[in-house]
Amino acid sequence: MIKPIKGFSKLSKSEKIEWITATYFNDAKTAKQAIQQYWNTDRKLQQLHDEFIENTITNYYLPFGVAPNFLINGKLYTIPMAIEESSVVAAASKAAKFWLDRGGFKTKVISTTKIGQVHFMYHGSFSKLQAFFKTVKPKLIEDTKHITKSMEKRGGGILDIELRNKTEDLKDYYQLHATFETLDAMGANFINSCLEQFAKTFKMEALHFEEFSEAESHIQIVMSILSNYVPNCLVRAEVSCPVEDLNENKTLSSEEFAHKFVQAVKIAEIEPYRAVTHNKGIMNGIDAVVLATGNDFRAIEAGAHAYASRNGRYSSLSHAEIKDGIFTFWLEIPLALGTVGGLTNLHPLVKVALEMLHQPDAKELMQIVAAAGLAQNFAALRSLTTTGIQEGHMKMHLMNMLNQLHATKDEKKKMVAYFKHNTVTHNAVEKALISIRMLADE
Repeated sequence: MIKPIKGFSKLSKSEKIEWITATYFNDAKTAKQAIQQYWNTDRKLQQLHDEFIENTITNYYLPFGVAPNFLINGKLYTIPMAIEESSVVAAASKAAKFWLDRGGFKTKVISTTKIGQVHFMYHGSFSKLQAFFKTVKPKLIEDTKHITKSMEKRGGGILDIELRNKTEDLKDYYQLHATFETLDAMGANFINSCLEQFAKTFKMEALHFEEFSEAESHIQIVMSILSNYVPNCLVRAEVSCPVEDLNENKTLSSEEFAHKFVQAVKIAEIEPYRAVTHNKGIMNGIDAVVLATGNDFRAIEAGAHAYASRNGRYSSLSHAEIKDGIFTFWLEIPLALGTVGGLTNLHPLVKVALEMLHQPDAKELMQIVAAAGLAQNFAALRSLTTTGIQEGHMKMHLMNMLNQLHATKDEKKKMVAYFKHNTVTHNAVEKALISIRMLADE
């Protein structure tokens, strides 16, 4: 029976590995080798990675690929993508090439406002609370000057603070709802520091507000935290061309393809079961770029899916139409991204990714990421409405299967040639590989 361990965080890296491999693995030596083979031989670089998080024992690698030929607002990009899923980079690249000669991607940032909230409980008259907030609001802003000084010099800072009454949803619950501009920083630490100062000032000033009774003056701060739902930090990406230019598929006319494509998007707009998978495809492209550029893909995911539900039903993040003979496909999505601070200044590959993208500011990165998401969605819908998704996906997955079956370099070459004209399934790959090996043994 495994017993809890005390003081694990205080153990050295080697001691942590010794305990883990001895406790959880039948073959501790093999497990230790698997863990240590991903250590970086550069000690300084390895130490940098070790200090990103707590209790680090090794590095977990993801492929870092690139999708070239993205024409965005007339500027050509090669987009870095960190992802393990087969076919994502290939699909994005194919979509980028398709739109390269059709005007490329048109993008624009609609707004960049971010949100933070102080959640608190108050037992008393709302009109008194409103009067208190009106008097204390200037001091809330004044008391954060030591935090906001540098941000304000660059043109950002606190935009506004509102008092919101949420008692219809939860008894005695109110919030300070603050909006921020954080420019090229994602701004989480900045926002949270401001919110915690708001809470401290708000609570202390309430004790001295003359209109409050003794009970009313004791405001209970529950928590102060930024929101990853940023519906006003919004970017749009779009592609369009005459319907007759959608002429790359041999099995469908341009008109038939455009109609099926629009219908597929409309289904995702009204059917939540389809919309979830539809939007997951968009996030395949978005997350890969967000991760490669050192941003928080979990925050982006949460915000995007909340935005997809903003009208009371989960729906598609992308939309399509045919109007006056023009096919248009577009996406609007909230993206709170940064190009300074956090991993952007630390991770060597993040630095590579940002330099590859011409050192974008946060607004430009928002547009690049949105274009990647739209490209991924276009590629997926084009496959779904023509050949089906599995043909391309399984051929990309073929190499993973061959590696699992320990195929040699020569065997891989033969298998790739064979499956150019045959359907890829795990069973078919196993049988074909057995046949190749039997012929080689004769």
